[in-house]
Amino acid sequence: MKKQMGLLAIAATMVAMPFAASADEALAKSKACLACHQVQKKVVGPAFKDVAAKYKGQAGAAEMLAGKIKNGSKGVWGPVPMPAQNVTEDEAKKLADWVLSL
Repeated sequence: MKKQMGLLAIAATMVAMPFAASADEALAKSKACLACHQVQKKVVGPAFKDVAAKYKGQAGAAEMLAGKIKNGSKGVWGPVPMPAQNVTEDEAKKLADWVLSL
């Protein structure tokens, strides 16, 4: 019985994961992140996949990126600055986590 419950929990997690990613992608769309960024290719700003690769495995990366999303940044990916975004702390963290998951 325990094995069946464990398998059921794993299956439920696997089913729910795409919905979480889709919800955070929808948040990125609703906040107009995709006007300057794409997942796979550079537009005005870097591709989200490139951001994820740059910070992969770094301690505190999600918090640092959330700060850059909320407060803006400049000089990290070239001369074009990223302005501060109109997001809550929670939304910035969700967006950072989503980008790092790519």
